[in-house]
Amino acid sequence: MTQLESVQQTGLDFGELVRRHQSMVFSVCRHFLHDRDQAEDVAQEVFLGLHRNLESIQSEAHAGHWLRKVAVQRSIDAGRRRQRRPQVALADVAEPAAETAVRDPMLGETLRRLIATLPETPRMVMVLRYQEDLEPAEIGQVMEMPVATVKSHLQRSLALLREKLARRGVREERWIG
Repeated sequence: MTQLESVQQTGLDFGELVRRHQSMVFSVCRHFLHDRDQAEDVAQEVFLGLHRNLESIQSEAHAGHWLRKVAVQRSIDAGRRRQRRPQVALADVAEPAAETAVRDPMLGETLRRLIATLPETPRMVMVLRYQEDLEPAEIGQVMEMPVATVKSHLQRSLALLREKLARRGVREERWIG
């Protein structure tokens, strides 16, 4: 079956899928990796994979789920590769273009750095929950883990972040607000 035939059968257009989902894919990569160039490379890799597998995509919803899942996996892989050979100090990375909900810019920077210190799985769970605004059930689907495990990662990560903020003298009312 050619790609043209598969597009005709499923009614999915690669260009339209890219337009609809590129910001989500880039956002997942960017928030996890904290490196715009690397996030762009990973997002491009994800869409190249979509192009190769377009005939297996059954619907628009399936495409969105598939893209989010692959973006998560590729971001984790890229983070692992970078850990083996770090290239840029975290302090040198530019802030994300999207505004964060944190009112205090210094606190936002502190939180971003603290989240970056979490192990990769809890960090991705935090990114998907608080940056991508996914529900725990959706995170479980994307990361192929039980919802209870997602909630456990969230609870432990939040407790760890509270503890680290307290050690830095940040009062809880400054970041709950």
